[in-house]
Amino acid sequence: MLIEAVRILGRGDVVDVLVEGSVIADIRPAAAAPAVADRVLLPGLVDLHAHLREPGQEAAETVASGTRAAATGGFTDVFAMPNTEPAMDSVERVEALERIVRAGASARVHPIAAVTLGRQGTELVDVVSLLSHGVRVFSDDGSCVDDPALVAQILAATSASGGVFAQHAQSRELAGSGVVHSRIAGQLGVEGWPALGEEAVIARDLGLLAEVGGHLHVCHISTRGAVELIREAKRKRLRVTSEVTPHHLVLTDEDVVREGAALKVNPPLREAADVAALREALRDGTIDIVATDHAPHPLVAKQGSLQDAAFGLIGFETALSVVADVLVDHAGRTDWAAVAQVLAYRPAAIGSLPPESVSQLRVGDAATFCVVETESSPRLPPAPVSKSRNTPFAKHRFRSRVTRTVLEGRDTHRS
Repeated sequence: MLIEAVRILGRGDVVDVLVEGSVIADIRPAAAAPAVADRVLLPGLVDLHAHLREPGQEAAETVASGTRAAATGGFTDVFAMPNTEPAMDSVERVEALERIVRAGASARVHPIAAVTLGRQGTELVDVVSLLSHGVRVFSDDGSCVDDPALVAQILAATSASGGVFAQHAQSRELAGSGVVHSRIAGQLGVEGWPALGEEAVIARDLGLLAEVGGHLHVCHISTRGAVELIREAKRKRLRVTSEVTPHHLVLTDEDVVREGAALKVNPPLREAADVAALREALRDGTIDIVATDHAPHPLVAKQGSLQDAAFGLIGFETALSVVADVLVDHAGRTDWAAVAQVLAYRPAAIGSLPPESVSQLRVGDAATFCVVETESSPRLPPAPVSKSRNTPFAKHRFRSRVTRTVLEGRDTHRS
């Protein structure tokens, strides 16, 4: 396999990359100039937060269709959230998912285990057996672990092992049945989901983290208050990491007013000042990574009233395009090194993937990477590969897109 006329992080020249078997065999000066404005070779992307829906919700997505969509977006590794039916709350259920993956997947899938049995928020799973099986991330995502005693238990149980507790920060008492940012709830005639409902949980969990130890990862943060809480915790050297989704980096509650249930997400899209704070926090490292929160739904689930429609958007195929447009320098050029950090290297480290699984793009490294092309004129993204179509970006024009994804020397996507 020969990847022609690409730039590699840390090098200023244009090169050809020769792959033999599963490794990069040679990197040499390009024989010809690139045919498009810019072609960049990035490590295979890693998504720490995605919903593959199988088992139990195959009408929305399957492992096969979801990982094809992931590969289309440049992802070679996907961490699968446990809110399946039944929930991933035991070694036996994790093994069942692993069998599905072995039957056919276009990306490596890493199961995330539930924190509580059935994700019911009352009884801790068998953390020791799941850790022994190789699970490293635990989450009840889709639901908050609202009981502080359980939060303390999962932090303590994973502390010595290098495990991670990934919290969906949503206070039941404060967020209630809210579906949109509180500022626009009255205008739309639905219940509000206030910023405080997110920030109160984060503040409480950071206090527990300081007392108990462990590694707290805060999922899909959405408010400027959450950013400040995490920034202060990092100043105190607490072991906390966080993520932001592509849609929270570019869309606001005003878009929800225009589009309605199509943009109903959890946590909700906030106001412009929150988006600005999230962008700045991603640039300065307060927010560690971008994760898609890929949440496929059948069309019917996103229709109907705003109060009743399903939460969530698909994100695999457009994540790189969004992040490439957000992480730009003063001249408007994409900072590809920063993109690689937030979409590959840091999520891999948080998820405890072996260092060699995320290529440094050197001779002898694993041939696991994606090729990104940047055109002079922005264009619409291709139609989704996911079984679902609930994307907010179908009409957005992007400068960059993934054109090829290679996993251990094997093409998983090429356009």
